[in-house]
Amino acid sequence: MEGTYAPDFEVVAEAFRSQLKRTDGGAALAIYHRGELVVDLWGGLRTLEGDPWEDDTLAMCFSTTKGVASFALHVQAEAGLVDYDERVATYWPEFAQNGKEDVTVRHVLSHSAGLHRLRSVIETAHHMLDWEHMVDALAAEPPAYEPGTRCGYHALTYGWLVGEIVRRVTDRPLSEVITSSVAAPLGLDGLHLGCPPDQRHRVAPLVPFGMPGPRLPGPVDRIRKEVGKNMGRALSFTRSPVNTRRIVNALIPRGMEDVIAAPEIMDASIPAANGFFTARSLASMYGVLAGGGALGDVRLLSPETVDQIAEKQNDRRDLVLVMPMKWRLGYHRVLGDRGMCPDGFGHFGFGGSGAWADPTRELAVAMVCSRGTGTPVGDARLMRLSRDAIECADRCSQETAARR
Repeated sequence: MEGTYAPDFEVVAEAFRSQLKRTDGGAALAIYHRGELVVDLWGGLRTLEGDPWEDDTLAMCFSTTKGVASFALHVQAEAGLVDYDERVATYWPEFAQNGKEDVTVRHVLSHSAGLHRLRSVIETAHHMLDWEHMVDALAAEPPAYEPGTRCGYHALTYGWLVGEIVRRVTDRPLSEVITSSVAAPLGLDGLHLGCPPDQRHRVAPLVPFGMPGPRLPGPVDRIRKEVGKNMGRALSFTRSPVNTRRIVNALIPRGMEDVIAAPEIMDASIPAANGFFTARSLASMYGVLAGGGALGDVRLLSPETVDQIAEKQNDRRDLVLVMPMKWRLGYHRVLGDRGMCPDGFGHFGFGGSGAWADPTRELAVAMVCSRGTGTPVGDARLMRLSRDAIECADRCSQETAARR
């Protein structure tokens, strides 16, 4: 492990050091508290050949990217170009098809627009590399339920929905907006949607997703698939909260593995899945949210906008992820908080990366890694580091109060 940390956050540093010993690949961790970078650590391996993780290593961060895409939209709301309660079709007229005429920006940001389906919308995941194909397909798609009445994690579709709204109001691609409106004002060198060619030498390739499953004979494999399909139908019929067909439809279009592993992934803009970040840059962006819209001398959002972002939109059970996610405007609850961080919000991703902010504590935490396993919204590593960070921040507050 390399980098620096404040003495008050030594517990977090030691927890991160312990995780690095047990984790394939490498990782980086950054924490802002009261506007100061109190943890800036990295370690492990950047490449399969044994090159070390560096202080500027970029990691592909999957769903963590949605938090950055959301922030870019919030900057447009701050500028008066977007209203959360305005219809999406006001900015994107072609969107007003098949029952989506009254879908609002708030519906999209809170995953209640009814547009979580993807596998049944596109023939192959390779279409994900084509922005125009994706936004046209989503504009024509009917919602799965009446918008605003339920919520279902828009695992991949979210990025194009948010990104197209931003593109329509700025007349610029989302990747450019993130660079010019978020990264540049904060002086960040590790916040990219897709990866610019001149930065690809910094990327940590993903650790292989794991050994492939057993190869079954053709007839046996067909039986396995048929059983899985019928199980999904049965769960749908009984209205089980666990619906495998819905989960697969939202998260795994056909050929997804090939697209994620292809070099073309760096050229494309998939705002729900292919952000390339450093932990330090990600923590800086969330540090703005933790600081009521500002980090140091740079203000990107007003305190009023941050309050709107942080407000819970619903407590419903998510149709895709099953558990209640307590969606904010583009962010979910801090998973695994067990009541420790009711005011925290952020976005975690497959593989273990993620970031979050708690304005009441002036705390922002971010981790990136090259591991290619886990749940759609992270794993226990970031949850444990978050718990330790919360305890350290609270201890600092108690000591400050005692000195007064």
